[in-house]
Amino acid sequence: MITRRNLLLAGTVGVAGVGATAGVAALARRSPKAQPGKGAMTISYGTDESQVADLYLPEGNGKVPVAVVIHGGFWMSSYGRELATPLAEDLAKQGIAGYAIEYRRVGNGGGWPATFEDVAAAIDKLADQPRVDLSKVVAVGHSAGGHLAVWAAGRAGLPPEAPGATPRVVLAGAVSQAGVLDLVNAYDEQVGGDAVPAFLGTTPAKDRKRYQLASPYERLPLNVPVALVHGTRDGQVPIEQSRRYRDAAVAKGDQVKLTELEHVGHFELIDPDDKAWQTCRAETVRLLGT
Repeated sequence: MITRRNLLLAGTVGVAGVGATAGVAALARRSPKAQPGKGAMTISYGTDESQVADLYLPEGNGKVPVAVVIHGGFWMSSYGRELATPLAEDLAKQGIAGYAIEYRRVGNGGGWPATFEDVAAAIDKLADQPRVDLSKVVAVGHSAGGHLAVWAAGRAGLPPEAPGATPRVVLAGAVSQAGVLDLVNAYDEQVGGDAVPAFLGTTPAKDRKRYQLASPYERLPLNVPVALVHGTRDGQVPIEQSRRYRDAAVAKGDQVKLTELEHVGHFELIDPDDKAWQTCRAETVRLLGT
């Protein structure tokens, strides 16, 4: 059985350049196949085995706010929602429904546009849940999941032809945990090696419009509150990703708060026992207004 500490140690392999593949592979070897935890409701939003999500509801019968928890892993199929479920369980203990979503990733049918379509469909499926307060839904995502969380928060502003446009469920905000928020810059700096062009299936020079639709940085202003949490010792996703996004978003008039965690790396943010996650949880509560 994997422990959270093993996940963190696996993450120290490094996820940049060749290290991206090594880091993901280490986590995959140590991680069990994703299984819903006790009390979770597994929801299918499509026919593919990756088109599922686990909903952890707090005790009681009343309407509850929801945090959509989106795992990372440079959009690659080696990572799964087992990285998100401990956070979803923790949120449920705080009175917030935790919704850990899976989605098709690079290597199992994902990439452009499938991953975007899946994230959108998973979130929209919340509209069918009677206990969900649809006025209080935020997304919380780590690393590549941070990219997807902030992208999802801006779906209402997408053009009609774009993947994920015309949402049924409009997010009230997003929390990015060391997210990859500027895909053009990430491509230029080779964040995750070739993870970005593998994910989008092209380069900025060949198809800038695709990057404009996919990258939160390119879509500013989103007109949705965003919280950024990033460790100063993150060796996988440079903290400049969050700083660049903060500066550009504020200049465009968006509400953005960046919390820099001193002496914190990449994987502490998804350890429910770590203060880094508690900071992310506090930002989630703030955006939900609970």
